[in-house]
Amino acid sequence: MAAKRILFIHQNFPGQFPHIADACVKAGYKVAAVAGPTGKNRPGIDVRRWKLSRGSTPGIFEPATRAEADLLRADAAAHLAAQFKADGFVPDLIIGHPGWGETIHMHEVFPGVPIILFGEFFYKSRGADVGFDLEFENRSFPDFLRSSAKNIGMAGACSTADVIVCPTPFQASTHPRAFQPMIRVFHEGVDMSKSSKKPGARLKMPNGTMLDGSTPVITFINRNFERLRGFHIFMRALPELLAARPDAHVIVIGGEGTGYGGQLPDGQTWKGKMLAEVGDRLDLNRVHFTGKVDHAMMVQALSMSWAHVYYTYPFVLSWSLVEAMACECLILGSDTGPVRDAITSGEEGLLLDFFDVPALSRAMIDACENPDRYQAMRKAAREKALRLFDRETVGVPKWMALVEEMIGPA
Repeated sequence: MAAKRILFIHQNFPGQFPHIADACVKAGYKVAAVAGPTGKNRPGIDVRRWKLSRGSTPGIFEPATRAEADLLRADAAAHLAAQFKADGFVPDLIIGHPGWGETIHMHEVFPGVPIILFGEFFYKSRGADVGFDLEFENRSFPDFLRSSAKNIGMAGACSTADVIVCPTPFQASTHPRAFQPMIRVFHEGVDMSKSSKKPGARLKMPNGTMLDGSTPVITFINRNFERLRGFHIFMRALPELLAARPDAHVIVIGGEGTGYGGQLPDGQTWKGKMLAEVGDRLDLNRVHFTGKVDHAMMVQALSMSWAHVYYTYPFVLSWSLVEAMACECLILGSDTGPVRDAITSGEEGLLLDFFDVPALSRAMIDACENPDRYQAMRKAAREKALRLFDRETVGVPKWMALVEEMIGPA
């Protein structure tokens, strides 16, 4: 009997699917992928990349811009999938990310083939990635309509799905009621074997300072510094910390590119903006901006951390929080939905009002002054990370169980 076939759909393949796709190959399924121009090859997988036949329409009705772009990608992906079909590859199962539109027409190319979608986030016009931190937003009625219009492609894709897998309860909750019955909640998983506290961790900072965690170290990680991940709150909390603890150092890991929250005007960066606001009250010999670092260096920093600050708007949960938990950091997190899915305040860390800058300052100071008070929380954080987010025991096994539920073994 021929092996059963699985087609992955992801603009940036493998995206969230590398270890799931690898596990499918290892299990004996025949695997292929429809990817965008930035998709990457993967051993044992026939990866093909679509190309757009045209760009977006100049001057199109502005709220329709995203929908048109999603449909252009959907069309390109559908034609590429049809080429797979012409070459004899008809999948038994489709697994895709609906965020950019590519899965919208897959049910037309392969009628009756079950579809699993990765439900990362369904946009909201209020109280999520937009409409939460009103200091930086003055939203108009057209802005609300524009936010709603962003979901047109996502809704179309979800309407064809058989199952939607959401990584966390909060991310599941963003999806409309109509889609809730088809949602399963489990995380794709983080490699805990590479994320654990390293005894004797040491790091040389860009200014030459060698840190080893023998004196207080506070850590903060963003892929790109931005308000959506609370960079502005964190920076505003530092002056009080540094004044109270002359022995404390702060390691700030991340880049200065455009993040989820969009660009600032005139090429300004969030690092530049916040240093202009609070830099004259910071001892910049003790605030170390490392830029983006490799995973091993990140783990070294987390291993010497006395407290790790993770703030986020109600949005997608970052892997960096899970990795900080796995490294037994004391988590000082924002009391927002995504973080509540990972941390129960007082048990695996402390959750604070996102906008309460003095509260964060006080929490960082107390972490420096009373480190023994938080040892149980540190251990509990790793235990919970293993229980909810471990790739080998949670993510891949649950995904593979779902695949077998849908189409049986290879």
